[in-house]
Amino acid sequence: MPTFAVLGSGGWGTALAIVLAQKANTHVRLWSARPERARHLRETRENVAQLPGIPIPANVEVTADVDVATRGADCWIVAVPTAYLRINALRWKPHAHANLPVISLTKGIEGETFQRPTRILADVLGVHRLVALSGPSHAEEVARGLPTSIVAASTDGELAAWVQRHVGGDRLRIYTNADVIGVEIAGALKNVLGIAAGICDGLGFGDSAKAALLTRGLVEIQRFGVAFGADPGTFMGLAGVGDLITTCFSQHGRNRRVGERLARGESFAAVTAGPQVAEGVNTARSVYERITRAGLEAPIMTGVYRVLYENAAPLTVAHALLDRPQKVERQEG
Repeated sequence: MPTFAVLGSGGWGTALAIVLAQKANTHVRLWSARPERARHLRETRENVAQLPGIPIPANVEVTADVDVATRGADCWIVAVPTAYLRINALRWKPHAHANLPVISLTKGIEGETFQRPTRILADVLGVHRLVALSGPSHAEEVARGLPTSIVAASTDGELAAWVQRHVGGDRLRIYTNADVIGVEIAGALKNVLGIAAGICDGLGFGDSAKAALLTRGLVEIQRFGVAFGADPGTFMGLAGVGDLITTCFSQHGRNRRVGERLARGESFAAVTAGPQVAEGVNTARSVYERITRAGLEAPIMTGVYRVLYENAAPLTVAHALLDRPQKVERQEG
């Protein structure tokens, strides 16, 4: 009878709390950083902003008290954006212990340190039993019980299998993978490509152009990942091409919407002013810095950086990509 502490009451955290609460003999506590939000979730039993119309089961205990959320929990599930991960982990640290299993749902890379989410959690919490849960999944669909397949990545094979058994089910299929680096890099960089796909949509370039963008973008993600120690095969799986497809085509995707709005003429300030975080915006900057230092060829991700941070016109950047010399296609290059 496992007890889960879901730390983060956004769309993903709430969705997984809903899924877990439907399992027999499972206790779920959902923690919110803001007491007023926790109170609203308790009273309405609904995440109105992110999962409207989907009830939070009565057996999900909602709290803003970290001690209440984590006391006696068998596993923590972390569901906060990368930009707020470290500061929140410092709040949780007094309640952690070295052997505590922690599942990270966060997809991104910390700008200042370029650390992946599981590395941040390991460093701050002092834990070593970590799983990165990633893949093609939208909170809206997971919460409604639509079929979804994702990856539990961990160097601890037994822990990954435990997550597979206790978190997964017939509607949420979980595969295991030992390549944590690749899974987390894929989960972060696909958000940058999501912005590129939105730009493609906003410019009205069509499906053929978008398919080419995704194909060449995947090459860039794989090239980047391999340079930082990932298994190239990971990018051909659920966490790689699978998540990329979902991010770049779904109407739910925040990163895709960012690119689409920019391409249609909205300002960067207006597009990024919303309450929900588009992880690709911050990731684009940190990834560009590493691309430059490592001398990697990544014209699509570089183009996204130019649109976001150099005020380059989306159409100008698109033309620059199209004007590049044509090459022989190969698996990597």
